Amino acid sequence: MSERKVLSKYYPPDFDPSAITRTPKHLRQTGPKVITVRLMAPFSMKCTHCGEYIYKGRKFNARKETTEEKYFSIPIYRFYIRCTRCSGEITFVTDPKNMDYKAEKGAKRNFEVWRDPTAEAYNETEQETLDRLEREENEEHERLEQDKMAELEEKMQDSKREMAIADALDEIRTRNARIERNEGLGEDVALTQVRSEVDEARLQAEKEDEEAARRAFTTETGEKVKRLVEDGTLADSKTTEMPPPPSFARTKKPKKPLVNGLGIKKKPKPSLI
Repeated sequence: MSERKVLSKYYPPDFDPSAITRTPKHLRQTGPKVITVRLMAPFSMKCTHCGEYIYKGRKFNARKETTEEKYFSIPIYRFYIRCTRCSGEITFVTDPKNMDYKAEKGAKRNFEVWRDPTAEAYNETEQETLDRLEREENEEHERLEQDKMAELEEKMQDSKREMAIADALDEIRTRNARIERNEGLGEDVALTQVRSEVDEARLQAEKEDEEAARRAFTTETGEKVKRLVEDGTLADSKTTEMPPPPSFARTKKPKKPLVNGLGIKKKPKPSLI
């Protein structure tokens, strides 16, 4: 055990290093060249394994791989990172053509409208752009007009609400003044005044009911509405006699003999004949 911890080991005089053909495992180069780098996420993405969102600019320890693909002699690099939640592997590559990066595996890039090639703003002509701007300006003008109308309606509603509140306050003040005045006059006078007000309210309600009934049973020319009765129905009503009304007067039942009440049967007397 002590021999492996020494700083120098013995090499025989006939040792030839060039004769060693085996390379240590940690120094073997397999596949593309891979190095470890520190980088930030170039775009916002969503992990396809767990749904975690990774925002742009988050720092990662990544593995950088040089691929065999090139764009006009510009090498394309691939980066490997891990999701911060599920540790799933995410890969993305450089895109020299668009001076950007592309998500390759393990994550999906978030939608960015300014990068959408199918958007109308990228395919429209100069005249279409002018028309679109004019249309947007007209829509904005109409929206402002509608906002002004809505503001005016809201002001009217506020004024109506304030008037209703003022009327309610006046009614409360009048009632409080009447109560104070009645307290100063005395209980009898107050009761008399309250009764008179109640009678006036009842008479007013009766008048309103009579007026409503008069309008309901009076035509536009002023004639009263009469009920029409068919002849056959009238004749039937005259010939058919109405049954007498039921009587609820208490009637006394005859009392039973005491012997019958006790359940004793009396034997008949024998005849002498």
